[in-house]
Amino acid sequence: MPRQRKRAAVAAAAALVLLAASPSPAGATDTLPWTGAAAKGANQPFQHGYTAADLLRWTPQSDLFGDLTRSRVPLQPRVAPIAATQANPALDPSVENLTLAGDYGNAFFESYQYNNEFSAYLFNFWQYTDYYASWHGMPTQGVPESMYDPNLDWREKWFEFGMLNLPNAAYTNAAHKNGVKSLGTIFLSENDRGTQTYTELLKQDANGDYPVARKLIELAKWYGFDGYFINQEEPSVAPADIPRYKRFLKIIKDAGLYVQFYDSVHNTTGARVYQNEFTASNSPFVRDPQIGDVSDSMFLNYWWSRSKLAASATHAKSLGLDPHKAVFAGLEAGMYQFNQPYNLDDNAGANSIATLGADFVHADMAGKEDDANQWKAYDRERRWWTGSSTGGAQDAGTWKGIKSYVAERSSISGPVFDTTFNTGHGLEYVERGALSSTREWSNINVQDHPVTWQWNHTGSLGVDYDYGTRSTKPDRFTYQQIGAYQGGSSLVLSGNLTGDDYLKLYRTDLDVTAKSKLDVVYRKVSATDSSQLKAAVTFADAPTTVVQLPITGSGVQTSGWTTASLDLGAYKNRKIATIGLVVAGSGISGYQLNVGRITVSDGADHTPGKPSGFHLDAALTGTDELELGWNLAPYQDVAEYAVYDGTEYLGGIYDDVLYVKRFTAAKGTLRLIAIGHDGSVSAPAELPYDFTTGPGDVTATASGSKVTVKWQNPARNFTVQGKPVPDGSTSTVLTGQPVKGGHFKVTVAPAAGTPVSYRGEHADTVIEPYPASLVTISGNRFTFHTPATADWYKLYVEEDGVAKTFATTYSSGAKPYIIRGRTTSAALTVTMASATSRVTVTIEDYAGNRATTVVRGTVSNLP
Repeated sequence: MPRQRKRAAVAAAAALVLLAASPSPAGATDTLPWTGAAAKGANQPFQHGYTAADLLRWTPQSDLFGDLTRSRVPLQPRVAPIAATQANPALDPSVENLTLAGDYGNAFFESYQYNNEFSAYLFNFWQYTDYYASWHGMPTQGVPESMYDPNLDWREKWFEFGMLNLPNAAYTNAAHKNGVKSLGTIFLSENDRGTQTYTELLKQDANGDYPVARKLIELAKWYGFDGYFINQEEPSVAPADIPRYKRFLKIIKDAGLYVQFYDSVHNTTGARVYQNEFTASNSPFVRDPQIGDVSDSMFLNYWWSRSKLAASATHAKSLGLDPHKAVFAGLEAGMYQFNQPYNLDDNAGANSIATLGADFVHADMAGKEDDANQWKAYDRERRWWTGSSTGGAQDAGTWKGIKSYVAERSSISGPVFDTTFNTGHGLEYVERGALSSTREWSNINVQDHPVTWQWNHTGSLGVDYDYGTRSTKPDRFTYQQIGAYQGGSSLVLSGNLTGDDYLKLYRTDLDVTAKSKLDVVYRKVSATDSSQLKAAVTFADAPTTVVQLPITGSGVQTSGWTTASLDLGAYKNRKIATIGLVVAGSGISGYQLNVGRITVSDGADHTPGKPSGFHLDAALTGTDELELGWNLAPYQDVAEYAVYDGTEYLGGIYDDVLYVKRFTAAKGTLRLIAIGHDGSVSAPAELPYDFTTGPGDVTATASGSKVTVKWQNPARNFTVQGKPVPDGSTSTVLTGQPVKGGHFKVTVAPAAGTPVSYRGEHADTVIEPYPASLVTISGNRFTFHTPATADWYKLYVEEDGVAKTFATTYSSGAKPYIIRGRTTSAALTVTMASATSRVTVTIEDYAGNRATTVVRGTVSNLP
């Protein structure tokens, strides 16, 4: 993926190969570690990157947070297109879009599912996306966070990024809810992943199988995502390896995972060559004439033209491929942003579209961490996707928005629908009009279906999301901020009403029964007037006919939220194709009405059953954290779970686990409810807790093979890890513990009160010696292969006691050691000064342990 410059976020995480000289990197766009209340919890779950060696060791239990970072929402089907409902009926709905972008931000050690920070990036345009591939930098597991200094230049990140990063599980849940496939990314180049190379992917076992491919399949199924975007950008792939590479890809695809390959490898020479077109030189990486289909599609490099894209579609068809499924015209969103040098009009609908870095709308925005600036990110995002920052006429400039090329999609189907206009973050949390929590939050897990058309309306009113009095609204609005009815935001219609305004909101495929109803929860903020709010629906059998359902008395000012229930029974056996609103009236100044909820019900009871198995996995009171669990009901029955401390909202998710940060209460009752797809709420499962009669805060310290556990209050019928301890004691020692590092959880349980836990790390006092078999010797040339063990940081190579030096990536200078993640692959081959010298390799881990191996000399191994 060649670029003319590098954004620091991508440069550090996955810098792209440059084919031309580039200026200095732009200002840093990494998401810096949050501070203050949003700072990382001591045990807050986050994701990490993977090397090929990591994958071969991987099990669901080997990842520290492997049970807390899964996606559990199944991929939902999308409704069949109806041209008449589209904003542009002439668009071919089979044109697809792959969005390759960051998630909440390019945070290296803070890839959370959710956090108590409003100003994280929340994607709001799933309706124009078919595949969301995660473009991210993730250090491998075990890299000490202390190694990251965000104040240093991006070339000074002296730690290892994995060649594989997973999609954020929360983003996968949101994607699946909207019918979008979620992809992990494999990225390899000569700089950005150090000594990691494609050859590690292609290693075969004794049976000729590809173990890394099998692990990629297993990993995707465990974490709940749908496939991989593979960006192979090392200088070359050996021609002899090309058939093996294709077999590797085919194993993944044949397992039912989606695979997109980048236009970067010449099919016969293996050279890194960008065709910028789908040709016989790259198409065999999608459909090989001997092997068959080895991937699903190709992301074309950016330097295309109208003729190249037309020829791409023709070539795909000649192979029996649908170009809308197999060929994606690449667009460099992050670098050129709204000033694209390549015009998607040149695609003319011949192929599908792929973009890199569309998260620039937030990532490259000045003051992106400031809550007061978030409206600017919404405007920028809306402009990228629709061509208009305000949702009205196209902004000045040539950028028309993705919606000009990709028809809007929807997964809203079935007999019921519910939305509270929740974008997935807020500065407070509101429960049916009452304040439940004053904490700011971001959690795309609980994001509602985005409004399909942002904004498609025919009148003079302005449309916005209202996040309440603590938020900063766009400069163009003067409405009174009242916030959400449920969640973090409501929809606000405001301005001067000069005539009827029809606001088209959601594309749906909803069944109507004799008992179906459409409920609208609204609040008329401006003074009583002659206006009238109406629900507006169209039906699949007459999609251009708007049926207006008046809400009596909706021109009257209200002091709170009001629910209007509209009977749909007269339209039974039909399907609702779109849902919207009409504000009827004229000559009304300063109009404002907020809509807090829209629900379609069918008269049946869809209320979920009371959740079962609600329990406390860990109360980490010393760090103010909780880990909670319960039994997961099928998604068809439950859309979401929500957890409360009494009436205070703590978080929500569709999963069987939840992490809670900044929990300081001493005694009370936790409540868990299940929420139905119609917005109905189950009876609560309750979990009393009492930390006043227990051990108090627990700590544990590892030393050698012992872990010393301490607590504050003298024991009274306490157990530690299930074993009794003497009454009156405030500590105990666990013996026989591991000495190779790794994490542990220790729990002190009182007979009366709630158990309290502590998470820590075992002592790391040993290291496996570097295997001499990893050195390939040809004459006096030594090639040092990196070890498969997870426990290493540096390799010191000495010839007769003199250190050899090794070049580092980004031309950052030679080091007197091989450093994990930063030494170049080419530097691993060294010519010794003498044919008879003594050569040793000393391996060092992150804890400072060392072991020396003699690879040429009289002693085979040193202690």
